[in-house]
Amino acid sequence: MTQSQHTPLAIVFALGFTMMLGPFAIDTYLPAFPAIATAMGVEIKVVSLTISVYMFAIALGQLVGGALSDRFGRRRVLVIGLLLFAGASFFLSRAQSMEALLLGRVLQAIGGGFTAVSVPALVRDRVRGLQAAKLFSMIGLVAIVAPAIAPTIGTLLLRLGDWDIIFVFLGVYALCLLPLLSATVFKGPRRPPVGPGGIGMVARYLGVLRERRALPYIGWQTAGFGGLIIFVTWSAYIYQVHYGQSRDAFALLFACNIVAMFGCNLLNRVLLNRLPSLQILRGATVAQAVAAFWLLGVALLDGSVLAFLPGMMLYAGTLGAISPNNQAGFLEYFPGSSGSAAALMGTATFSLGGLASGFSTLLPQNLLSVTLCMLACSLLSLVFMAQRGTRSHCLS
Repeated sequence: MTQSQHTPLAIVFALGFTMMLGPFAIDTYLPAFPAIATAMGVEIKVVSLTISVYMFAIALGQLVGGALSDRFGRRRVLVIGLLLFAGASFFLSRAQSMEALLLGRVLQAIGGGFTAVSVPALVRDRVRGLQAAKLFSMIGLVAIVAPAIAPTIGTLLLRLGDWDIIFVFLGVYALCLLPLLSATVFKGPRRPPVGPGGIGMVARYLGVLRERRALPYIGWQTAGFGGLIIFVTWSAYIYQVHYGQSRDAFALLFACNIVAMFGCNLLNRVLLNRLPSLQILRGATVAQAVAAFWLLGVALLDGSVLAFLPGMMLYAGTLGAISPNNQAGFLEYFPGSSGSAAALMGTATFSLGGLASGFSTLLPQNLLSVTLCMLACSLLSLVFMAQRGTRSHCLS
């Protein structure tokens, strides 16, 4: 295949549903934070550490899984990842202490890392350049649904049972992906590994790091994603504590951000027919920085939730254009080692995002601290955008 329009919609949806696993793992249990904190006898900010731990562990999972997928093939790594994720989810549903909860999240994240890193590699196996950006955008349209509905699903599940039912749901969802992928993405004879089998894991990653033209894309993606993860970590506090919103209102307010991402993703699809991918990426990055300044102003002026919401929607929404164009531009440099390249970007994105998230929990518990961290991430994105400069080739 050389063009995304030749990619069957069944494959697009299957890969999109697989990408939904990550947002589900992070966002579905957010409404349960108060209940988990009560059950474990800790503060909500301690429960928030489970997000930071997940981010670090999923980075490790992607680092290992990416090289393994280049060596042994996408199918095997993806299946192992889904099974590990499902098993860890069922373990989490039985956790009775914070130690067990953190251990389960580590195992769940490693499985999630194996799964997450396989999807961009599968895309790069099929298409390249502008067509890859379009296919990433199509998959993103499906995957964006997950963070929009995840808190709502979590809220509905909490009406049926205790917080543990959410992790049972995650385990069942992961298992359901196995027959779906077998019937679509992996239908037909098994493909041999895409890369030279004799190259070791370290050599693969060193090969990626030697391509200096591609490295700014990693920092660019990491900074943009890091700001969003800081918000996700503090979202329950921002909406339910600072602004005093109910659990149902929290789910609705959180979903507004994803609606914005969906809209930006659709706009990105349209603009890709008229503008270079890199130009769209730069515009979205500047827009995110503007949104960050807006949020800081709301915090300084003690603005209402209705003042906070539009800035947050723009901040989150821009990732609907930043992520697909960034991934496509980065992977363009690695036709023979896309699994390792995707793993390196994913590892940096999630590990540094987890570090930023964990660090933010040490700051004073107020909206100003959160918005300052988000602004810092946006400014860092602009730095990497400037580093890319005119040296970057435009996808066309």
